[in-house]
Amino acid sequence: MIAKEKKQKKWRPKEDTIFQVVFLSLILFLVGSLAVSIWRVRQRKTELTEKIESLKEEIRILEEEKESLEAGISETEKESYWEERVREQGYVKEGEEQVVVLGPQGEEGEGLQGNQAFLGGIWEKIKSLFTTIVGR
Repeated sequence: MIAKEKKQKKWRPKEDTIFQVVFLSLILFLVGSLAVSIWRVRQRKTELTEKIESLKEEIRILEEEKESLEAGISETEKESYWEERVREQGYVKEGEEQVVVLGPQGEEGEGLQGNQAFLGGIWEKIKSLFTTIVGR
């Protein structure tokens, strides 16, 4: 028996070229998708890094404020603080006398006269404005 030779398919350059174009397009699509994805990840990373820095600054500011408030709290726990506040309101300890210092009376009177002169000047301007409007 004689072996028959297998027929080889004819090489078709058209089909091979189409396969290469499709394969190359698929690879370019994948590379492009990865590039866009990497770009978005880097952009998001930059945004988050900036946000982290701003939050760290905010934390620093809040910690400073917390320290100052804690110092204020420790200050208010002292008896001398409350004694000072009570004295500002006019209270005195038993056995003490309260002394009130008044300013010169002449200055107070001048303040009222100056205030009245100012209001009088405004009143004169209003009257003159009214007479010019009515006079027309």
